[in-house]
Amino acid sequence: MNIILLGPPGAGKGTQARRLVEERGMVQLSTGDMLRDARTSGTEMGRVVAEVMDKGHLVTDEIVIGLIREKLLSGASSTGYIFDGFPRTLPQADALANLMEEVGQSVDHVIEMQIDDAVLVARVTGRSTCANCGEVYHDKTRPIPGNGKCVNCGGTTFKRRADDNEDSLKTRLLAYYKQTSPLIGYYYAKGALETVDGLAEIDDVAAQINAILT
Repeated sequence: MNIILLGPPGAGKGTQARRLVEERGMVQLSTGDMLRDARTSGTEMGRVVAEVMDKGHLVTDEIVIGLIREKLLSGASSTGYIFDGFPRTLPQADALANLMEEVGQSVDHVIEMQIDDAVLVARVTGRSTCANCGEVYHDKTRPIPGNGKCVNCGGTTFKRRADDNEDSLKTRLLAYYKQTSPLIGYYYAKGALETVDGLAEIDDVAAQINAILT
């Protein structure tokens, strides 16, 4: 079972993807992680990625699709893949559809995490994550434990994204609505789109997603 998680930055895609990895054994395909891994892989694709990034150039859709192809053909997961952060645009969606057909697989569910922008800004501007495992905390709704240790892994180092501020988030939201939100209509037209309430508690969102996947 392969799925795509759609939603604006801060909607909770990463949190839900980690739960699916832990509970279902799925493999999360994050564009950023794949690019970082490729740079040190020693493969031909890795050398291409390193050269492009070292020159400060943007990585092309063709390169990202190539990395995804490698992952799919590696057989890294027997239970399915989670596409996190890809596709972002309509051309990428078409490229992914062609790739899945090429390797004899399919995207089984496209799940949109719906959320109100004002709530999203409040959620993201107080967010921090465990540097070790990525567990998410929030200054108001889920503070870092008083003992300074992550409840998931016991890590003691936490980080906050430099662009997790109101002005930067509004810029990121604008980019999302211009580039990525058309995917909602794209997948709706294909009959593949399903939605969950991204404003619900983490466990409730997870339950909604599991209901879709069962």
